[in-house]
Amino acid sequence: MPSILIQLDEPLLQSLNKVAPAAKRQRAEFIRQAVRDAVRAREYAAMREAYLRQPDSAEVADDWANAEAWEPGDARP
Repeated sequence: MPSILIQLDEPLLQSLNKVAPAAKRQRAEFIRQAVRDAVRAREYAAMREAYLRQPDSAEVADDWANAEAWEPGDARP
């Protein structure tokens, strides 16, 4: 796995150590997950923006007006 070097100011490092101590690589995993979450949030925001710029037309959109009600425990084939 490639490595990157980042610099944190002392207050940010102290805050990071409170939620993800350096021991047992918790800090590295915390940072990886934070990056994943930020990338996913940006992708979702871009998708929302695209749909706002060009929403589905009524002819193309799925018609959920006549969808069946589903109850937990219903068996589906």
